[in-house]
Amino acid sequence: MQEILSKTTWIEWLGVAFAVVQVLLAQKNNIHNYLFGIAGILLAMYVKFHAKLYAEFSLDFYYLIMSIYGWLFWKFGKQQTETPITFTTKTEKYKATGIVFIAFTIFYTFLTRFTDSDVPVWDSLVTAFAWAGMWLMAKRKIENWILLNISNFMAVPLLIHKDLYLYAVLTAFLFVVAIFGYINWYKILKRQQHA
Repeated sequence: MQEILSKTTWIEWLGVAFAVVQVLLAQKNNIHNYLFGIAGILLAMYVKFHAKLYAEFSLDFYYLIMSIYGWLFWKFGKQQTETPITFTTKTEKYKATGIVFIAFTIFYTFLTRFTDSDVPVWDSLVTAFAWAGMWLMAKRKIENWILLNISNFMAVPLLIHKDLYLYAVLTAFLFVVAIFGYINWYKILKRQQHA
């Protein structure tokens, strides 16, 4: 345990703390969740870049853009009626599968040709599933939680391999949150169908 703590930087502690506060504020529907999320993502990007997790870095960059967009939309945008939660259609399943394959191919090619990544397959797989999951989440498809958890499941040992123990714990926490997210969305979906 002492060795694990000695390998953990203050930047990791702060980044994970911001991420936890962000999740707690998001559950309370508090707009400030985005500000903590942005701070946590910036710190995670720094840590992951130095750990040579370049695909994870690009995923965090995507999260950063979406967080800034979400904060600006929430604060200044005109809110529309909420899109209902639905099951993924056959066409959307093909598209999500395509996103996984295309994202994996792009990231793997980039990592093996232009970086010194020592885990190009692993890093690319984690990121590809997360990109597809985020696409389904934006479309309010319940299966987003499954793809995000495939990514989380693969990310935990990857982060441990890179001695990023706090981020591994955070990702395991997000894995559990995604299980409850799926259950909650399923209940909402069933209520929508009976309304």
